[in-house]
Amino acid sequence: MNLDRAVLALAGTMVLLSALLAATLSAWWLLLTAFVGANLLQSSITGFCPAAYVFRRLGVRDGCAFNA
Repeated sequence: MNLDRAVLALAGTMVLLSALLAATLSAWWLLLTAFVGANLLQSSITGFCPAAYVFRRLGVRDGCAFNA
């Protein structure tokens, strides 16, 4: 798995988990979905992704989207 796929997998998992928690526990969990969406938008504008930074430090190999 490369860095691009790891970031997308993390974002997708967080959105799905947030939707599940919002449907079963509390609508406040939708704030997590909003945070993930805002982070994706910020990343697309600035090119900096905190998740990519963490995954890179963990040794995940680079993909084409997050080249340094």
